[in-house]
Amino acid sequence: MFTLDTPSLAHVLGILALISYVITLSPTLLRIVFPQTRKTGIPKLLLKQRRPIGIISFVFAVGHGFLLVRQRSIDFFDLKTSWIYITGMFTFLILAILTITSNDWSVKKLKKNWKKIHQLTYITIFILNWHVWDTMSGHWTYLTPIAMILMTGTTVLFLIRLWIENQEKNKTKKPASLSQ
Repeated sequence: MFTLDTPSLAHVLGILALISYVITLSPTLLRIVFPQTRKTGIPKLLLKQRRPIGIISFVFAVGHGFLLVRQRSIDFFDLKTSWIYITGMFTFLILAILTITSNDWSVKKLKKNWKKIHQLTYITIFILNWHVWDTMSGHWTYLTPIAMILMTGTTVLFLIRLWIENQEKNKTKKPASLSQ
């Protein structure tokens, strides 16, 4: 049965984590999918604030997870329960890794590996999409449609971005017969 319940603080923190996470993805998505936004300076401004916003996203995610674990008395040692919350746990783990390495020291020490580690964020797009659709189905709050639109829209924009980048890469490649 479909009911639209009042969201709890845990859900509010979850949507705030989601919004701030989407903001961290926005500079690149805007720059590639909507190149005209470069003139506005918005992607550049968001890019400068990406790290602190990402850390804020993690803090909201910690609060979201903590409150839900407490409210529902979740036992992570029970395999059935763990399977239900696996998407949230994976998302939390990736966000924790990204947060821990979101500093200049990590960039210097990890060098090329830092960029590889931070590409985990693109996996998170799909895991979060699954998390929102799976965990919220059947018990919607007023925030659920917002979360679903945000994640679906972000996923679609990310896929468009990949397509555009692939098209540009194919344009710059010369056929083997011409390069000889």
